[in-house]
Amino acid sequence: MSHKSYLTDYKRVAGLGVAKSGVGHWTAQRVSAMALLPLTVLFLYTFIGALGGSYEDALATYQRPYPAVVALLLMLVMFRHLRLGLQVVIEDYVSDHKAQMRAQILNMLTWRTLAIVGIFAIAKIAFSA
Repeated sequence: MSHKSYLTDYKRVAGLGVAKSGVGHWTAQRVSAMALLPLTVLFLYTFIGALGGSYEDALATYQRPYPAVVALLLMLVMFRHLRLGLQVVIEDYVSDHKAQMRAQILNMLTWRTLAIVGIFAIAKIAFSA
C-alpha cells in the first residue's frame, strides 16, 4: 500500500504529501539554532561589556552600529526559532483542529509582535545619538 492512500483528496490535488513542508521546517529550525550560537556569544560579549556601567554607558554601547546590529540579529533569529519550535509543539500536542489553528495564529502574532517591538526599541536606542 502506497503512502498516497493516506492522503486526503485535497492533499493529493495540491501535491501535499507526507513530508512536503516538514523538511523545510526542520532545516529552518536547525539553521536558526546554528545561527543562534555565534550570535549569542557576540551579544553576550557586548552586553557583558556594558554591564555594571551607568544607564548612559549602556545606551552609548547600543548606539554603536556593531552592538546594535548584533542585538537586532539575535532578537530576530531567536524569535523565529521560538516560533518554529512552538509551532511543532502545537502541531504535536493540540489535536482539535480549531484550537490548533487559533494557537498557531497566536504563536505567529506573539513572536512577530515581540520582534517588531524589539526592532523599534533597538532602532530608538541606536538612532537617538
